[in-house]
Amino acid sequence: MANTSPSRLGQIGATGDANALFLKVFSGEILTTFEEQNIMKDLHMVRTIQSGKTAQFPVTGIADAKYHTVGEDIVDASNSYLSSIKHAERTINIDDVLIASTFIANIDELKNHYDVRSIYAKELGKALAKRFDIATMKTLFAAAGGTSQVGGNSGTSISGATTTTAAGLVDSLYAVARSLDEKDAPDEGRFAVLTPSQYYTLLTADNVAINRDTGGVGNVATGKIAQVAGINLFKSNHLDSIIGLGDDSAVATGDGSSNNDVFGSAGSGYNGDFSALSGSASAKGFLAGTKEAIGTVKLLDLATESEYQIQRQGTLFVAKYAMGHGALRPECAVKVLPA
Repeated sequence: MANTSPSRLGQIGATGDANALFLKVFSGEILTTFEEQNIMKDLHMVRTIQSGKTAQFPVTGIADAKYHTVGEDIVDASNSYLSSIKHAERTINIDDVLIASTFIANIDELKNHYDVRSIYAKELGKALAKRFDIATMKTLFAAAGGTSQVGGNSGTSISGATTTTAAGLVDSLYAVARSLDEKDAPDEGRFAVLTPSQYYTLLTADNVAINRDTGGVGNVATGKIAQVAGINLFKSNHLDSIIGLGDDSAVATGDGSSNNDVFGSAGSGYNGDFSALSGSASAKGFLAGTKEAIGTVKLLDLATESEYQIQRQGTLFVAKYAMGHGALRPECAVKVLPA
């Protein structure tokens, strides 16, 4: 029987690596899914470094103003005209490489009647996005218990909040806005991350959050609430995942390594006891803040690898990144704890 020349779907121009195009499709799926599933990426400071194990974020304090008395020397310290603006820095450590991987046996892929690579790619992307969200939300929670290095302001903990009713959630969001105002946090980019249950409690209730007659900005048709009290609202199951960790301070990562998701040593009051976000009668808390509250350092941005292994007769797919997270300005972080 004569040999045939098959059309190799993964080759470029019918030459070279038979898996070349598969890798590109796989990478695209992961990148897209990571962007779609991750909500925290645009809600905090992110910096990319080319090498090293840590990165420093400068932190500055505020200045004072005083009316000038004619004839007094401005630079004379005894006259108290000059502001002594405090400076400090936050150092964020890079965690170990976080990976999500899978192996597809060649024979299984040949027998299967539908494409699984795109499905598996989405799942790997979702796994990385979930861990990124969880790590940054844990850091936001920790920041809300910390103290600023350049002033007296500290993070905010609002206790005894009613988070099971729309009215209670609206009151809590206004309390968040008030706290951020009192601590001179920026007006721009304020956000709150709610559980899906809290979000839809707001959406389906007849209250100021969605009532356009009273200035609300919700939309029942699209299922979205843009803002309450100037705070952009987001929903995430990943917040439920954090609440489910309980007291995770002994092993902050949940994977047995103290080198990852490190935030507990950054200052007084930082901890990983998330049980406070769980209240009575299934009530749950939520997190809020501004973009300046926490930071992420990227050493290795989201990347993918694919390799056909002859000895195993299948293809190994790996998605990975190397990043680190830490608190920057605790006064810009708020945790709302339920009654």
